Amino acid sequence: MNLKKWMDSFIANPVYLFILFVTVNFLPNIGLIFTEPFNIVGRLMLVVFPLGLYFSTFSISKNIGLIQLLLVPLLVLHAFQMVVFYLFGEDVIAVDMFLNVVTTNATEAGEVINGIFASIVFVVIVYIPTIVIAVIAFKRGVRNEGSFRRKFFFSGIIIMVSSYVLCFFAKNENTGNFTFHQDVYPVNIFYNLDFAANKWKRSCNYPVTSKDFTFNARKVKEAGQREIYVLVVGETGRAENWGLYGYERNTTPYLAKDTNIVFFKDAITQSNTTHKSVPIIMSAASAENYDVIYQQKSIIEAFKEVGFTTAFISNQSANRTFTDYFAQEADFVHYYRYANDRINNYDEALLPKFRHYIDSVKGNLFIILHTYGSHFNYKERYPENFAKFTPDNVEEISRTERQMLVNAYDNTILYTDNFLHSVTEILTETGACSGMYYASDHGEDIQDDKRKRFLHASPNPTFYQLKIPMLLWFSPVYKENYPWKTRNAVNNSSKPVATNAAFHTVLDMANIETSYLDADLSLVDKRFKTTKRMYLSDHDNPISFYNAGLKKEDKKMIEERNMFH
Repeated sequence: MNLKKWMDSFIANPVYLFILFVTVNFLPNIGLIFTEPFNIVGRLMLVVFPLGLYFSTFSISKNIGLIQLLLVPLLVLHAFQMVVFYLFGEDVIAVDMFLNVVTTNATEAGEVINGIFASIVFVVIVYIPTIVIAVIAFKRGVRNEGSFRRKFFFSGIIIMVSSYVLCFFAKNENTGNFTFHQDVYPVNIFYNLDFAANKWKRSCNYPVTSKDFTFNARKVKEAGQREIYVLVVGETGRAENWGLYGYERNTTPYLAKDTNIVFFKDAITQSNTTHKSVPIIMSAASAENYDVIYQQKSIIEAFKEVGFTTAFISNQSANRTFTDYFAQEADFVHYYRYANDRINNYDEALLPKFRHYIDSVKGNLFIILHTYGSHFNYKERYPENFAKFTPDNVEEISRTERQMLVNAYDNTILYTDNFLHSVTEILTETGACSGMYYASDHGEDIQDDKRKRFLHASPNPTFYQLKIPMLLWFSPVYKENYPWKTRNAVNNSSKPVATNAAFHTVLDMANIETSYLDADLSLVDKRFKTTKRMYLSDHDNPISFYNAGLKKEDKKMIEERNMFH
């Protein structure tokens, strides 16, 4: 029998189609059985409930092809889930992933897709033929008999109802409990999708909910001369590859020699996603009180209230997140990258505009520089003269080519070191009382161990995504005016810190007071307190970063580095 006849025979058999459609839809559950942190009953739930659901669903209509066509949106989610497996090897499509879809520009998405081509091929091979078969079956009117449908419909209902009993004995080892809406696929992806939609709606309403907010800020000390403060937001910088943090390669030669630098040895991010981490850096919101982000304005507004001229200069494109809402609060806003822009600007493109505002605007200045840092594709983040570590031309994302990935990534850190040095040189030349705060929004996985994890924003973070570089720079004039603040920074440099310190630290550096400033979180205050560090979960709940789904490989790295948790 030739292939065409075999296919015709297959499609004409409604029982075969029933088995095919149930199996294809069930594929993600097979993967989750091996990846999720559930007890045996929890893993059984991942089998029993979905089978009952699909048995009943595919028995509703006589025309089985019609049912599968109506479920094409679910196939799209299944395909997305398979890509998640490829990238992170675990968990389901997170709320943050749905939001990343609408906040990531096409160029950036294209760079990522080029790196996960193998998973895309798998998705095309499995799901496109399923849709084609469903179309043919629908057109031909392939029908299941009533007795077959009744048997599987009611069997499915019984299985689903019975599985509810299992739920009481199931357990998610990470959370300590088990719920249908958060732990059972595909129910949880629809819950996450709804959560993301509601969150997006709330963020879109931010201009209305925050319009009457004020910090009632006041400047309590004047330097007696011009003051300039700079907040540099890094991108995808992981501390493990910074020479400043003990990395074997000298990737930070300028920073290592700068005696005006104070770097924080045990710093973590409160989120491994840009659209949450950057707003935390720019505002009083944190993992512990993230909901205030919908009512409060950013640090830019606080500086404006005390008479500073403010500027936001970005090498990223506007992406309809809180970062953009906050940026619009500045007196001057400039983006060097636009949605779907194919032009690759190195971060040094920010410097001429940075210098322009310093030279042309009189009085005190507060400037935010939002860099592109070490975001994948790494090779495109630095000019050729910074290709110190070679070879750095990666053909495909694989464990065998990891060294080339690392080489390219290390070159991005070398370039970041040069960029930060340029910023501090410009500030020094002004002779102003100035200071700079730098932190990366999150780290990155570069296939570091047998898990072969790559990139960031995974449903569960890793050590490499959490541990970030964080540093302060003080001009000689600033150190002369406020020696106690620089001394406090040095004294706090070995303490465990997180990105929720940014807002409070930068305001304190500038001697700006507001009831929203917490001295316990300021790195330049002697009252800074060491507390249990929290991570912002996918559903925006604060959890201990050590219990945020970290695996034994991550905890081993944390213990070896004596990180506080």
